[in-house]
Amino acid sequence: MIGELRASRADTSSSTSCSTTEVSSSNVSLQPKRCISYMTMQTIHDMRLSETLCDASIVLPDNGHEFRIHRVILGSCSEYFRILFTTSVPSEKYHLEIPGIPHSVMEQIIQYAYLRECDLTEDTVFDVYAAADFLLMNSLLDHCSLDILDRLRLDNCVTIMLFGRQRASKTLHDSARMFILKNFPQLSQVTTKENELLQLDVDDICRLLADDLLNVREEDTAWEFVLRWIEHDPAKRSKHIYRLMKTVRFGLLNTEYFLDKVKENQYVLANDETKPLVIEALTFLYDLEMISTKAMKEMKTPAIATPRLPHEVLFTVGGWGEGQSQSIIETYDTRADRWIKVCDEDPAGPRAYYGAAYIDRYLYFVGGYDGVEHFNTCRRFDMVLKDWQEIAPMHCKRCYVSVVALDGKLYAMGGYNGSNRHNSVERYDPRTNQWTLVAPMGSLRSDADACTLNGMIYIAGGFNGHECLNTAEMYDPQTNSWSPLPPMLHRRSGVSCAALGGSVYVVGGFNGLIRLNSCERYELATRRWTACKEMYHQRSNFGLEVIDDMLFAIGGYDGVSAIAYVECYSPDTNEWLEATDLSMMRSAFRAITVSGLPNILDYVHSNKENLINEMNEHRHGNARNGNGVASTTASDVEDELD
Repeated sequence: MIGELRASRADTSSSTSCSTTEVSSSNVSLQPKRCISYMTMQTIHDMRLSETLCDASIVLPDNGHEFRIHRVILGSCSEYFRILFTTSVPSEKYHLEIPGIPHSVMEQIIQYAYLRECDLTEDTVFDVYAAADFLLMNSLLDHCSLDILDRLRLDNCVTIMLFGRQRASKTLHDSARMFILKNFPQLSQVTTKENELLQLDVDDICRLLADDLLNVREEDTAWEFVLRWIEHDPAKRSKHIYRLMKTVRFGLLNTEYFLDKVKENQYVLANDETKPLVIEALTFLYDLEMISTKAMKEMKTPAIATPRLPHEVLFTVGGWGEGQSQSIIETYDTRADRWIKVCDEDPAGPRAYYGAAYIDRYLYFVGGYDGVEHFNTCRRFDMVLKDWQEIAPMHCKRCYVSVVALDGKLYAMGGYNGSNRHNSVERYDPRTNQWTLVAPMGSLRSDADACTLNGMIYIAGGFNGHECLNTAEMYDPQTNSWSPLPPMLHRRSGVSCAALGGSVYVVGGFNGLIRLNSCERYELATRRWTACKEMYHQRSNFGLEVIDDMLFAIGGYDGVSAIAYVECYSPDTNEWLEATDLSMMRSAFRAITVSGLPNILDYVHSNKENLINEMNEHRHGNARNGNGVASTTASDVEDELD
């Protein structure tokens, strides 16, 4: 009987009159406009509690508890009850025994049937899900899934993945597995025996390590986790070393590390099966050294050296280059260290000196300048459908505007309208497509930059029409008020700003005399600015974003020309490292890091097979051309103060 009931279960939620619900954290509440009114259902629920007009009973044989219920209510949201109440013999219709469900869980099931709400906690949600699955309550399953995923964390993601597999829930399994892949660096570092990742069997570990989406910046993270997993139970697990080695991309390691940490590892040496893998990796690594010294002309990229896919993609759009505003779109694949040109340019034309941010699947471009006009117009790019839309214009024209996204809304701060600088601030709500003026800043600012941290907006530097600024301030959206911060160490206009590791970084800019390569960091706890390592290149009006816990400084203007240089900063080492240059020298654009795109393959490097040759050509090209940056004529709008 139960098998027949399960076979008849629909793939989608039950289409009853009360199946439309709204979820808020652990409570599931009825939408009164679309369902029977909550007051009516509360009255019927009170009738159940007083056993008024009840026409059936549910008995839990494990403890003998009996629930008096109304058949039509239970049948309206459970296919299990609906079939039993309509196909059983009369005596069974009115008295159902359901074993295996705890009393507290059944109470939540019945409460949900009447009120479409239940009190889900971390201790009960899995039991309620299992009972809802057994009773074929599809809408409650959906709500439990949302609640479980809302609680997804590093310490329970493996449990949720395994639970999703056990209950045949693709949503739970795939969401938790993607969370594991994305957060693998943090998960892999937990060395305690309670680390759920270390409890997985070899099949699960191999599937995770082989996945292109395993989020490791350096491949040694994967190898060191392999060793940690084996050492959790070496007597039983060391025999799997060959299978595990096949999942690690040894061609992405440096030769010295491979020789010391892989080739000479005790588990590798003890297993003869691993010898071909070691030989393959060493052959490739030595060939790679030869191609880098021109001893070889070209080589294909093998599987062991194919970069994994990033979870985040960095977008740069438009800006100023070659003496005019641009429409070019480039994305950066951090794993392949390559820039990719995207052909879906804005049909409305180019813009520079704009503000930008992203919300959900949309990139927003606010204000700016095209060489003739200062804009109050705003554009939106759908990164999934790849189309452009005009959204509501701002109240003011804003070039050199600072823009951030916070709590699903855009904030546009300051800027220049061609005549005056602003201290005004506007907030855009995508749900209403409206801009609203909020509290103004304490200072006039154009050519400043802003970021968000801990629910606050921080804006620093800029130009007030008379001087470059070293001031900064913070906006609290809860109180709609601005508060001054201590002054920066340097005056900075055309500055870039980003939050990283709980601090606010301000980088580069123009102090009224020269472009800067200096950087400083604001510590919230001490309310002090401290100097950081200088960049290799002076730059203003450039892109700055965070990927892999590093700051990427991209392009900009060095006082003579637009530049294409890209470099990245690691707070752990306090060092700047060079990365692959932009394909075009340009400034006056924003960089936006986007995560969670379902079509991320559209924005990453696709020609993996030829990647080594491309990188080698780029390296030798930089050696010939002085890092690939040629001189260009500076435009009279390359910086606001020129």
